[in-house]
Amino acid sequence: MTTIWSQHPGPRTVRNDVNALECGIPKHFGLYYAMGTALMMEGLLSACYHVCPNYTNFQFDTSFMYMIAGLCMLKLYQKRHPDINASAYTAYACLAGVIFFSVLGVVFGKGNNVFWIIFSVIHILATMLLSTQLYYMGRWRLDSGILRRMVHIIYTDSIRQCSGPMYIDRMVLLVMGNIVNWSLAAYGLLERPNDFASYLLAIAICNLLLYFAFYIIMKLRSGERIQCLALVCILFTAVVWGLALYFFFQGLSTWQKTPAESREHNRDCILLSFFDDHDIWHFLSSIAMFGSFLVLMTMDDDLDTVQRDKIFAF
Repeated sequence: MTTIWSQHPGPRTVRNDVNALECGIPKHFGLYYAMGTALMMEGLLSACYHVCPNYTNFQFDTSFMYMIAGLCMLKLYQKRHPDINASAYTAYACLAGVIFFSVLGVVFGKGNNVFWIIFSVIHILATMLLSTQLYYMGRWRLDSGILRRMVHIIYTDSIRQCSGPMYIDRMVLLVMGNIVNWSLAAYGLLERPNDFASYLLAIAICNLLLYFAFYIIMKLRSGERIQCLALVCILFTAVVWGLALYFFFQGLSTWQKTPAESREHNRDCILLSFFDDHDIWHFLSSIAMFGSFLVLMTMDDDLDTVQRDKIFAF
């Protein structure tokens, strides 16, 4: 939050800075403040969960993880589409829907075929709608005429003219993203994992990584470059995330077993004779999250002197 505040110019400064008004990606800091607040709330609710870890209150630990993943994707989209970005009401309504489904999955998801069918259908439909939004860059409307327009486009472009996609790069990346999401939906429908909160978190993380990779690839394909500071942040964050996940997967305890059985997985503390592997996971993951936010802040610094009408939208 301190980093954002130090980078956030006042309204008078922006009005007097012609370069800030005409060059670079528009500086919107609201989502950064939201991401910082969500990270603090994640730490608080994670502490609440660790008082008595169990299946029911694990959703406290994951709720703001969904929020952070959604806000990061929204920020990536806002960078290139500041004029058609989702409103705060729409964005938080969607995030509230995700958390609501998380609660339903925790309460009703175990062995409930009807729930998994409904969730998988909604997952696939949401993937298709978001893919359409990304491919056409907001030049479509979700209203009562959407089916008629889809049939008309399929007939004119695929049947009568048999024309290929207009944006090849974007199409290839979105097809890959759809394959991943459809595979996750099929896995959930067939396997019906007991830990629905972790399954939903895996979907959120996979989509965030896919969109980040999409953004980086399209940025490089557009002839832009990643400056040294942003590259250092990316490499540093990747290394710290790798170390954090190493300690996370040590499996020193589990709430899926009784307390006595869970204690059988415990090992001696390795840091200052007080902190164990899971504590180190929390230290490193918090640093990695901070690094991830820095990546979002710095990855487009190379465009600060580029006229906005020459910046590619994708």
